[in-house]
Amino acid sequence: MKSTRKAAGTIPMGIWVLGFVSMLMDISSEMIHSLLPLFLVGTLGASAVAVGLIEGLAEATALIVKVFSGALSDYLGKRKALAVVGYALGALTKPLFALAPGIGIALTARLLDRVASGQRSRWRASAKPSWCSGPNKAASPSPSSRSSWWS
Repeated sequence: MKSTRKAAGTIPMGIWVLGFVSMLMDISSEMIHSLLPLFLVGTLGASAVAVGLIEGLAEATALIVKVFSGALSDYLGKRKALAVVGYALGALTKPLFALAPGIGIALTARLLDRVASGQRSRWRASAKPSWCSGPNKAASPSPSSRSSWWS
């Protein structure tokens, strides 16, 4: 138990900030996405098929972005900037849901939110420090991406 406390004290401040921002983004996404089907059907008049298509396209978009975002991160080598872009894009899409006058804007907001989520997840995984091992260490595109993220 003592080693856990000691390890927690050596966690860089950037990791704490990234974790806190990630938590807030997840909370805001869950609040919006749990009510989105009700908003689409009740307010915008979408059918159940349209809601299913929007959700399916959104999840497919996130998975496709996750495949390519790791390679893009390794190629550009600007992990902090790309993570900031991902979090900023996610934050900017949240008001679009409330302002959506129709299904098209809601679909656009959902897809952009999932693009941001796909981007963030890969760069966040590469930010795991070297002392984090075993099942706690996320897979990353290359070993160098974990060690160079904060340098």
